[in-house]
Formats: sequence, structure tokens, C-alpha cells
Amino acid sequence: MERLWAPWRMEYIKNPNLEKCIFCIGDDESQDEGRLILFRGKKAFIMMNRYPYANGHLMVAPYRHIGEFKQLKDSEAVELFKLMKYSIRVLEKVLKPQGINIGMNLGRAAGAGVVDHLHIHIVPRWVGDVNFMPVLSETKVICEHLRVTYKNLKQGFSSLGL
Repeated sequence: MERLWAPWRMEYIKNPNLEKCIFCIGDDESQDEGRLILFRGKKAFIMMNRYPYANGHLMVAPYRHIGEFKQLKDSEAVELFKLMKYSIRVLEKVLKPQGINIGMNLGRAAGAGVVDHLHIHIVPRWVGDVNFMPVLSETKVICEHLRVTYKNLKQGFSSLGL
């Protein structure tokens, strides 16, 4: 029998309904690495998904705690898309995906895990990355530890510049 290790998921399994909004990050940059925050802009930021759909799964969110797209100020919307574009450039340089999924889940019925703080998912994809595992055993295989991916992407964000 093969074993798949994903020890970082235990935090979510034990406490899936986190009391504190993961996207309300505040100004304390000393916590960025632990919270997987890769880049801070003026009105929005980029962080890794701690429970990724695929290796390098990023999220872009406004600092302001809002849950509806229509609540975005124009300046926030512009920066969200600017950071999304920047994220794609870094992912292409560092992880070299063959494709990328981008999406937002607005509202619980749409699949939003965090309903009250909108965010954009950016998921790098490779041919064959979704194999038989999700179908047969409801298991996703993430091929690199989150900390290694964080380190590599953080260097990518530092080297590319916005």
C-alpha cells in the first residue's frame, strides 16, 4: 500500500470552520511566511492556498473584508486583476505550468469556503495532473511540500518585480 503524506491538512481537518477570516491579514508582516502571504500590494495581496487543489494554488484578495463582487471599489478591482496577472507571470517562471485555472466562488451555493471575503483562485495545471486518484479514492496528490513551494514562489515574486 502506498502512503500519501499531507500533514498540513490536519489543521483543517481538526478545525474546518476557522473562527478568524484567513483573508483579514492586518499589517503585521512578520506573520507573512506562516500565513503563506507572498506579496502585499496597496489594496490587495497574494497568498498560497494552505489546502491547494494543485501545487502552487494561489489566491488574490482585497484587504477590505467584503463578500460581494459589486462591493469592490474600482481601485480594488484594478489591483486584484493586476496581482492576478503578476501571479500568472511568477507561476509561469517558477513552476512552468501548461495551463492555469482562474476563478471566484461568490456565495455558499457557488462553493465559497470563505463566503464573506471574496478572493480569486489561481491554480496552475499540468497535463496529467488530475489522474485516477481523485476519481477512485477522493485523494489529490500535491507533489511538493507547501514550504518548498512558498520559498520558490517568494523568490519568484522578489525577482520579477511588479
